[in-house]
Amino acid sequence: MKNLPKDKKIILFDGVCTLCNNAIDYIIKKDQKDQFVFASLQSDIGKKLTAERGIDTSQIDSMILIIPGEAYYIKSTAALQIFKRLSGVVSLSRIFLPLPEGFRDSVYDLIARNRYQWFGKKETCRMPTPEEKAKFIE
Repeated sequence: MKNLPKDKKIILFDGVCTLCNNAIDYIIKKDQKDQFVFASLQSDIGKKLTAERGIDTSQIDSMILIIPGEAYYIKSTAALQIFKRLSGVVSLSRIFLPLPEGFRDSVYDLIARNRYQWFGKKETCRMPTPEEKAKFIE
């Protein structure tokens, strides 16, 4: 796929989810190595990237981390792999990655199922600020 940065990890997220958007804000602030770019799951590029990997977004509708040419991660593993790479963050991945994935994902799914009710939902997908524009792919 052209126009994808070769040296960046791609985070796909639910563009209308308040919790997800707050997480993206946090990741942008802590991404001091400038290693991540972002796209919403609802965007054309988000749909194309998930389809290429055979990810059914009706089943997986939360954060996805794609490391081009290497791997992709979903659910709790995606979140922990992202936070493992951020500057200044106490590595939660050291604590939680060794836990069984099924257990981690059941907690993740509980939060994901209730995220709109607990944290809110926006009417439209997030629009990056002019300062953030370079970090979002289309």
